[in-house]
Amino acid sequence: MPGPSNDNLHKALLPQGLRDLLPPDAEAEAEAVGRLIAVLAGHGYERVKPPLMEFEENLLAGAGAAMAPETFRLMDPISQRMIGLRADMTTQIARIAGTRLANTPRPVRLCYAGEALRVRGSDMQPERQIGQVGAELIGSDAIAADIEAVTLAAEALTSLGIDALSVDLTLPTLVPAVCRAAGISAAALDDVRRALDHKDSAAVAAAGGKAAMVLQKLLAAAGEAASALKAIAALDLVPEAAAERARLVAVAEQLAKTMPSLAITIDPVENRGFEYHTGVSFSFFARGIKTELGRGGRYRTGNEAGAAEDATGFTLYTEAVLSAMTPHRPAPRLYVPAGGDAVAASRWRAQGYVTVAGLVPAKDAAAEAQRLGCSHVLDGEKIVSI
Repeated sequence: MPGPSNDNLHKALLPQGLRDLLPPDAEAEAEAVGRLIAVLAGHGYERVKPPLMEFEENLLAGAGAAMAPETFRLMDPISQRMIGLRADMTTQIARIAGTRLANTPRPVRLCYAGEALRVRGSDMQPERQIGQVGAELIGSDAIAADIEAVTLAAEALTSLGIDALSVDLTLPTLVPAVCRAAGISAAALDDVRRALDHKDSAAVAAAGGKAAMVLQKLLAAAGEAASALKAIAALDLVPEAAAERARLVAVAEQLAKTMPSLAITIDPVENRGFEYHTGVSFSFFARGIKTELGRGGRYRTGNEAGAAEDATGFTLYTEAVLSAMTPHRPAPRLYVPAGGDAVAASRWRAQGYVTVAGLVPAKDAAAEAQRLGCSHVLDGEKIVSI
């Protein structure tokens, strides 16, 4: 028979990609989310809270179709219809804007915070339950909206003390525009995408047909913004692709002026994770952190009436954000012996202490305080460090 320790270990086991968040990390996450939301609210983004589950056809409609492989599905016992657990909150916000807030003056600015659940993690992000904080600007196709999304994300991350930020700009619509002009079929485009995703120039040459040379030059252009823009500007592109390039250039140049301390790189062929994006998109990174802190970009919304709007926004991933922050310093803990002065304890809480009340008298208050993880003991109205 397994012993108690084995029983407890078994009860602590969770499915792969899921974990408990313990003290003080759970407190640090809640504090970080609150500070991020405060920054977004300060720029006019109003908070909404979509449900954890929705009917499958709504959750996976339009841009949401890109998340279908990552969505858990189950039968709703009440309606007898299939429902999905959200794998991302962006399309839910778009649904709210297009239905419940359809008559709100555009552009509408919304923000959110919550958890998303995915069927599988990735090599860089193995977690399947993902904390998200984000903002969506819906109803504008202005370049200024693209700028606002990137600068707001940067400001939110900086508010948490995260420095050495960099943003990687991409343009998911550029490669399809080049391929369409070269008469490349949809099936062949998939081969091109795989080759570009693997940064395989030889495979790009084999799959790219008439567009191979341009695609190889786009692949080679990735890097620091100034050199990347110079290489991209030198390409002879068809009008559709040239228009996409012009927007990318405008966003990159304006960002460099607006946020000179933000390191900007450009990868004009990156597409992984941007399958539903329709314009300038981006990912945020911080020095020393392997995974991205968040991503966003331009997309098109849709509602049940078939209407669609231009939108842009971003999602920050709370676990990655926490790993980039300075380690959380919990508030000092003050032990209040049983029967201690409640008014005095209240005054110390107002000064930033966390009070832990003794429930029964202790022979040695200092020893009991240490046992409970406290650094101070309330003695009358004063506190004593231990």
